[in-house]
Amino acid sequence: MGATPRPSLEAIRAAAGRLAGIAVRTPLVRLDADSGGPEIFLKLENLQPIGSFKLRGAGNAMASAPAEELASGVYTASAGNMAQGVAWNARRLGVRCSVVVPDHAPSTKLAAIERLGARIIPVPFDDWWRVMVEHRCPGVEGLFIHPVSEPAVVAGNGTIGLEVLDDLPEAGTIVVPFGGGGLSCGIAAAVKAIRPEIRVIAAEVSTAAPLSAALAAGEPRPIEYQASFVDGIGGKGVLQEMWPLIRELLDRALVVTPTQIAAAIRLLVERNRVVAEGAGAASVAAALEEPDLPGPVVCVVSGGNLDSAKLAVILRGELPE
Repeated sequence: MGATPRPSLEAIRAAAGRLAGIAVRTPLVRLDADSGGPEIFLKLENLQPIGSFKLRGAGNAMASAPAEELASGVYTASAGNMAQGVAWNARRLGVRCSVVVPDHAPSTKLAAIERLGARIIPVPFDDWWRVMVEHRCPGVEGLFIHPVSEPAVVAGNGTIGLEVLDDLPEAGTIVVPFGGGGLSCGIAAAVKAIRPEIRVIAAEVSTAAPLSAALAAGEPRPIEYQASFVDGIGGKGVLQEMWPLIRELLDRALVVTPTQIAAAIRLLVERNRVVAEGAGAASVAAALEEPDLPGPVVCVVSGGNLDSAKLAVILRGELPE
């Protein structure tokens, strides 16, 4: 698989045009908390129609695909949010959709996928990861839309960076949850094309932090993946096709624990009345743990699809199983 190319500013602006009327231009609001450091702002992608930024990448990929390629349907590999993004756009376009999901995918996200009319194909995590690496799933028909490294997906994600600069041109740091790099690299490509001095930092969870391991080794390395309630980020390793782009665009990685992420979820609910899933709150947790980041700091709240039962446990001050 060839390296994912860096999306040009023109490609990202073209994606913004395609996404007009599809993706919401989400607000940028101040975090109502004394972090002891620079001001922190929240880019609320949890307010997208599917509760996640994934609507942007999926929408751009499908809007730019030839009609004949969509005719046989589409499919993706996703723990939940990209699945919803592809399914939502497939329903809008009237095409069939299938989703390959790992067998630990949360029930809230699976229920949302079913509501959108997609066919769910659950597989063991190792098999799901193989689909991510090989960009195909034997026996499944249709156009495969990779949730991370598809160039049109990365460009669609980059539209978030354009909006951040429109709303807060003086931003010093943008902290982005890191799943595979499609979101962070898309945002960094947009931002650094306009203001290259802005730092773009990846936030990882300690139970699955492949980027930190790759940065330490100087190359992608397999890691041991431990499932947790923070299900939207992390993997068994950095995808080889994303590594060159990651090294070029991202300034560093910060690792936070599930406990720190749970504390950030509580803070967001109590102070800003914002519900974030574990992945979405990872950026906030990382920013709170690093008060010396150049400010103002923007935290991308990438999604809000959190099981209500897990949210209740977190609000009690406990950690979900």
